[in-house]
Amino acid sequence: MFQNRAVLIKAGSLLYRNANIRDLNGIKQCAQLYSSKSGETKLLTQLTQRIKTVGPITVADYMKEVLTNPVAGYYMSKDVFGSSGDFTTSPEISQIFGELLAVWVIYEWTQLGSPERLQVVELGPGRGTLADDMLRVFKQLQHVAKDAVSLHLVEVSPKMSAMQEAKLTGAATSEGSDAETNPNMDDIPYRTAISQTGVPVSWYTHISQVPKGFSCFIAHEFFDALPVHKFQKTDKGWREVMVDIDEGDGPHHLRFVLAPGPTIASKVFTKDNEKRDHVEICPQAGVITQEMAARIEADGGMGLIVDYGHDGTKTDTIRGFKKHALHDVLSEPGTADLTADVDFSYIREMVQQRVCTFGPVNQNLFLQQMGIETRLKKLLTAQPEQHKDLISGYRMLMDPEQMGERFKMFSLMPKNRADGSPYNPAGFAIT
Repeated sequence: MFQNRAVLIKAGSLLYRNANIRDLNGIKQCAQLYSSKSGETKLLTQLTQRIKTVGPITVADYMKEVLTNPVAGYYMSKDVFGSSGDFTTSPEISQIFGELLAVWVIYEWTQLGSPERLQVVELGPGRGTLADDMLRVFKQLQHVAKDAVSLHLVEVSPKMSAMQEAKLTGAATSEGSDAETNPNMDDIPYRTAISQTGVPVSWYTHISQVPKGFSCFIAHEFFDALPVHKFQKTDKGWREVMVDIDEGDGPHHLRFVLAPGPTIASKVFTKDNEKRDHVEICPQAGVITQEMAARIEADGGMGLIVDYGHDGTKTDTIRGFKKHALHDVLSEPGTADLTADVDFSYIREMVQQRVCTFGPVNQNLFLQQMGIETRLKKLLTAQPEQHKDLISGYRMLMDPEQMGERFKMFSLMPKNRADGSPYNPAGFAIT
């Protein structure tokens, strides 16, 4: 049975803490437990050469290389989603998820005065399944949305963008020209298409490249894959956790160590009044959400973040996944997904001067308020042959022990509605 990454959060944190962070406490790892080190990869060779040249690297640098290295990065050349990949996501489990997010977008767009143009901007679109489900609803609601909608996808992987185009257009991109299968990533946008529903679609490598205008930003399991810096509180103050070569008897070719003194990041991102003794900070999440907030303030719009995370309470959450199972963070870099819980309190702090924020609320509460039971009943009536799959998908989305309470919804909204009244977005009512 395939698993979503959030289902294994607690176990993943323990695996990381027990297997790797012992170096930070000066405790010698139990070398007798390991007969040999983990496998070597092309990326490991690059990383060890870099460390030999410049010294230990930050966890953020390590995570960035593992996931998006142009040559050997995890996301850059293969399909990592679904039962045949390493993890699955809510849109892959049930069409209802994307349908309800589309309803949320249209409802909030109308509450903000139904501007002439609605740019739907998805960050990290995966296979394109979520966008495809949303576009289908937009077409069904065309009497409301008319021709307002355009889709803008922020994707750094040429392989994934080709898969997304194939999904959205219904045409196999691999059959196209070399320019279509290997786009010039420096072009803005670097890929364009028309979806099966007639909506124009454009691809970019960064949110800053998306045209200005009223936009709804969707980030589903995007921020958890952004690099985090890790810091440990010591009797000498905050010290950054680094990645170094392990030439000893440890299980891997790399190990975690503490920087001997303050780093630039530890000076900038840690706080003297922090009560936790270990924190993870994602500066890139701050930059991206500040861009979203600035655009919402200037041009109108809203944002919806869906991810597993916390409100400034957790400590070491970084973990790896491979074939729907936990995988040690330092083992065979480039072959497994790395992820860390989103700190919603940090995002709130970054954007609160420009926009209002709501949440995080549990995914099952949001979906319930958006009418998931009603939609499920309609689908069961219309597609009785899909009864088993529909019920299974519903349970995975809503069950507190699966995705229901592990995934959180967090929204960025304008300070006021079009009529000047205070804002209260759908799905975020406190019960």
